[in-house]
Amino acid sequence: MALAAPCSRSVLLVKHKYLCSFRKTCVLFSTNDTCLADQRKPPSKTFRTKCHKKPPWTEDRSWEERLADVVTPLWRLGYEEQLELKQSHQLKILSQLSRGEPSFPVLSILPSPVRDGYRNKSSFSVNRGADGNPKTVGFYVGTARQGNIVCVSGDHLLNMPEKHTLVARCYQDFIRLSPLEPCLLFHTGGHWREVTVRTNREGHTMAIVYFHPQTLNPEEVAVHKAHLVDYFTRGPGSVCQLDSLFFQESHMTRCTHEESPYQLLHGRPHIYEEVLGFKFRISADAFFQVNQPAAEVLYGTVRDLCVPNTEEGGGRTKVGSTLLDVCCGTGAIGITTSPRVDRVIGIELIEQAVEDARHNAAFNDALNCEFVPGKAEAVLPGLMSQLSSTGGGLTAVVNPARAGLHHRVVRALRNQPSIRRLVYVSCKPDGEAMRNFRELCCVPGVQTKLTGEAFSPTLAVPVDMFPHTPHCELVLLFER
Repeated sequence: MALAAPCSRSVLLVKHKYLCSFRKTCVLFSTNDTCLADQRKPPSKTFRTKCHKKPPWTEDRSWEERLADVVTPLWRLGYEEQLELKQSHQLKILSQLSRGEPSFPVLSILPSPVRDGYRNKSSFSVNRGADGNPKTVGFYVGTARQGNIVCVSGDHLLNMPEKHTLVARCYQDFIRLSPLEPCLLFHTGGHWREVTVRTNREGHTMAIVYFHPQTLNPEEVAVHKAHLVDYFTRGPGSVCQLDSLFFQESHMTRCTHEESPYQLLHGRPHIYEEVLGFKFRISADAFFQVNQPAAEVLYGTVRDLCVPNTEEGGGRTKVGSTLLDVCCGTGAIGITTSPRVDRVIGIELIEQAVEDARHNAAFNDALNCEFVPGKAEAVLPGLMSQLSSTGGGLTAVVNPARAGLHHRVVRALRNQPSIRRLVYVSCKPDGEAMRNFRELCCVPGVQTKLTGEAFSPTLAVPVDMFPHTPHCELVLLFER
């Protein structure tokens, strides 16, 4: 899987010509501390073979091994062993819901069709490397609290696509050429921050560079943006063949497109991904599952649990005339399920994601889909009142972040008698999601304001979205 850095003769000639021209015409860059992307080869493939034989925590571990143990802790295990471990962990989590062995079926974990290089989105940080260079791009080993952070290249990680690590190496090359310092801590100054890389199955690539302007004025920032574009379109970074290059300048660690717009510096504003025969537009900050082949397994499972594909008399029977998709993102679940229901209503906090969802519905001729922007806890109670007056069957699917659902959302779902089937998708079922599970299933009570009939878990399906890590998605069906 490891990818040799770009070092062909033609690329080196382009790079040499570019650098010579660069030094003559621009005083922006200083090359005193240059370590070029094509001079750094990632660890050989024998690294993995040798390291699999080592115990997981030893004093003589290399930085690459330490990083692999942090980012992909199960990398030393065979894939079947990984699945067994995850299955056992999910059973242990679900036993908390039944206070013993799960009282409902838990299917065997569904494997990922792709095990290596599966990530379609990766974010690379900037910090001091093992050699002390503060302009190192990679992933952290250590913690800020202990003051022992070391930034290590991710070239060897089993879940990293070669294209992602190539962009990271080139970005490291670029910031080492730049006279601007990296922004390691906001209060200590510096400008260059992390880079995010997104790709699709067809190989289209989007890069988003994050930048702290500090005291630079817009004209000064524009100069550095221009050189960033030049590097990735005509300079050594052109080897990445970026389809989109975005730039976001912000004084905050994380902010939305509305708070600080993503500036398209080069290429097209979106890339597209296909799932279950539907195409989805991916914006710079849109949520999409990081493992596309496994996402097809996940969404197919969710679709079948929301609306079983029953066939009677040669035609498809629609179970539940309306699907309520809470935390819908770019609309993937609702749109892929739309042929089986009369109506899909999606709710999503991020406005850009709602815009993408609406575009995706129109692009796929899913005319029975509508998407509402806003916090689910604010939108859902009023929406429930409208739906209760329309009649007809109602199925709900929720796919929240790790923080789980707000208690007002759970209350609105629980107290809506028309919802007889609810599918909960969780990437962290042992966290706040477990509180949601219990609220959906607990005895009705006036004090808790959970007065509706209790749900019961009837089926659980783990789906492995993240090979080489202990994480997976859990799809849990509740009925009443």
